[in-house]
Formats: sequence, structure tokens, C-alpha cells
Amino acid sequence: MYSKELTKGTLKPIILKLLSQSDKMYGYEITQKVKDITKGKIDISEGALYPILHKLEKEKVLTTEKVFIGKRVRKYYSVTNSGKQVIAEQTNQINDFINTLSLIFNPKPTLK
Repeated sequence: MYSKELTKGTLKPIILKLLSQSDKMYGYEITQKVKDITKGKIDISEGALYPILHKLEKEKVLTTEKVFIGKRVRKYYSVTNSGKQVIAEQTNQINDFINTLSLIFNPKPTLK
């Protein structure tokens, strides 16, 4: 598993990307999907997830829907139309960041 320090800046783009690929998801489902896809290397805690989701909801990037399951309420998150642009920007930015890191950690040999 990667350290919280290493993954902290990538949580928002990860969450947005997952939500963009789904009609709607609830918090626990997001954490499990990330854990599943990364084979446990990235583990998003509830303490890290929910502040991001709430901020994105406040910024109108996400919308919520409450669904009653028995006596419990499950809050589903989905991307708004304006949120799609934010996701495109975040995706481009994270991909550019990955490419930039690659220049440092996987430099190509220079020809002499």
C-alpha cells in the first residue's frame, strides 16, 4: 500500500475519474472500487474521502441522491454537467503530472 503522503494529492482526480465512469456511486463503493482496481495499493479512508466529496458537492461538481435501504440512508454521488469539464481538466492535469514525474524517475538516456 502506498503512503497517505504519496497518494494525498491524487485522491480528488481518482474519485472524479471513477465517478465519471459510473452513473452514480456511494462512498463505501468508491473506496472498495479503488482498492479493487489498485489491488490494495491505494486505500482511501473515510476520513479522506468524505471531505473531498462534500467539497465537490458544494462546488457543484457532484450532486447527491439519498436512497433509503431499509432503515438506512445511502447517499449516492454523481457528476453534474459542469462537473464533466472539471473531470476533463483534472484528468489532463494528472496525466501531465505523471508524464513529468516520468522525466525525473525514468529519464531517457541522452545520446552523445
